[in-house]
Amino acid sequence: MSTDPEPESLLVERSPEGIVTATMNRPRRRNALNLDMMRRLRDLLDEVRASQSDRVLILTGAGGAFCSGSDLDDRRSDSRPALERMRWIGDIALRLHRVGKPVIAKVDGVAVGGGLALALGCDLVVASADARLATAWTDRGLSPDLGASWLLPRMVGLHRAKELVLLGGMLSAHEAERVGIVNRVVPREELHEAVSDWARRLAAGPPIALSMAKALLIEGMTASMDQSLEAEARAMAVNTSAEDFLEALEAFRAKRPPRFRGC
Repeated sequence: MSTDPEPESLLVERSPEGIVTATMNRPRRRNALNLDMMRRLRDLLDEVRASQSDRVLILTGAGGAFCSGSDLDDRRSDSRPALERMRWIGDIALRLHRVGKPVIAKVDGVAVGGGLALALGCDLVVASADARLATAWTDRGLSPDLGASWLLPRMVGLHRAKELVLLGGMLSAHEAERVGIVNRVVPREELHEAVSDWARRLAAGPPIALSMAKALLIEGMTASMDQSLEAEARAMAVNTSAEDFLEALEAFRAKRPPRFRGC
């Protein structure tokens, strides 16, 4: 099993506000996912999930690209059986799904195949007007991975998902916004500030309530109305017993911004 010669395939920065920025850092390969990068991403998702100080995760790419998908040359060097390897890769999608903190995809340049799946697995997707997104799996003789077969139909509907996957083709950022896989498109020079603004707002929010709201929305996609109402009741019982709820009430009465501590 080989590793990429670049020592830092994933760059991680943490701000005092609790914003974690993970930058896929293989610009010569348009940030293609190799084993080293995927290991680092798995570890980081575990760290963010367990950390009380990490409040928001931004996932982005270096060098004017988001991610061009899996590095197929690197995959050939993996000696594990194909099914074992793909289950290990799929576990990254589960970790992203279960991280429990808001995750923003900051997309510039290409997001293709597994790179697109990573963006879809984030809670919010902000793209520059220069971004281009594509499924690309069938173009390479492959089928969707990293959770895309579960995510895409839920985001755009089954027939649109079939069109995007079976026919392939590249979408502009505005086309991706129109079909529902991008939340917001901004000029490239405004991308950093647009993402930073959302990240700061989320980092200042109530961690428990945000985590529960995220879980309710995800679980509600496959739950009955009865199940969703019961889940809402349990979440609200937790929220109303938390100190952050009392802080929100005091801040409202004092006409000041609340200071949430996640407890």
